[in-house]
Amino acid sequence: MSLVILGVDPGSRITGFGVVHVNNGKIEHVNHGVIMMEATQDFPSRMTELGSAFREVMDKYKPHHVVIEKIFLGKNADSAFKLGHARGVIMYEAGLGGAIVKEYATRSVKKGVTGSGGASKEDVQVILKAMLSLKTISRIDASDALAMACYHAFELKKLATLQRAVSL
Repeated sequence: MSLVILGVDPGSRITGFGVVHVNNGKIEHVNHGVIMMEATQDFPSRMTELGSAFREVMDKYKPHHVVIEKIFLGKNADSAFKLGHARGVIMYEAGLGGAIVKEYATRSVKKGVTGSGGASKEDVQVILKAMLSLKTISRIDASDALAMACYHAFELKKLATLQRAVSL
């Protein structure tokens, strides 16, 4: 099985992305980074910019799967709504690009990557650097996105193992 998985940590100002290649169960780092929108732009313009920039990422890496953080309810309803719009833009572009879209809760990803759902973002980053043999991960948004991609690879491997066991 050879797959390209694109993890996304969506945001209305900064969106992190992380790309991994999974080949026969081995996860290899391809790239990671952030899409930064101008804070001075109005919200609709930032969403247009996000869509255009994410389309470029989709075109460059041609992922089979796009994994996105599930929305969470924070203290600020306005922020949650804006996050929802950013997620919608990402899902739309991923669908246009032909990718399978999957969502995971942040706590599930943290637990799957570090063993603790309450792990800090920095703990996740340390584990990812070791797992992917990286010296640095430029931004926490990018490491969150890489965690999404790696966790999805783990889940796919578990599913394949289960399917093999059931077919015996």
